[in-house]
Amino acid sequence: MKLHEVLEAIEGKVIAGDADLDMEVQMGCGADLMSDVLAFTHEGTLLMSGLTNPQVVRTAEMAGIKAIVFVRGKVPPPETVALAEEKGIPLLASKYTMFETCGRLYQAGLPSCGLFETSLRRWQQFFDER
Repeated sequence: MKLHEVLEAIEGKVIAGDADLDMEVQMGCGADLMSDVLAFTHEGTLLMSGLTNPQVVRTAEMAGIKAIVFVRGKVPPPETVALAEEKGIPLLASKYTMFETCGRLYQAGLPSCGLFETSLRRWQQFFDER
């Protein structure tokens, strides 16, 4: 899905970065725990988060996140914007909750980052061992 399609689906706005709105994202992940982002995302992911501190940009860079959508109408502080621009990570904004933002993107055809299959395997292993 291209970033301009993301913006359309979530009725979003570009916050920062010379966002290439033709940039492709392959999957989406909604998380406020940066440890989950590191553990469960894949390169090419679009991250939805309510965290607006610079750490979300640093984590995104480490995980190969292509762009970040801040949910719940949150706007990041200037230091987060500056870091994202330095790293070339587009920042977008959604007025919707995390749940609705992710739902709108999923409904528009953006797949999840595959966490379901990983969780299902762990779930089955746990209960098969009992």
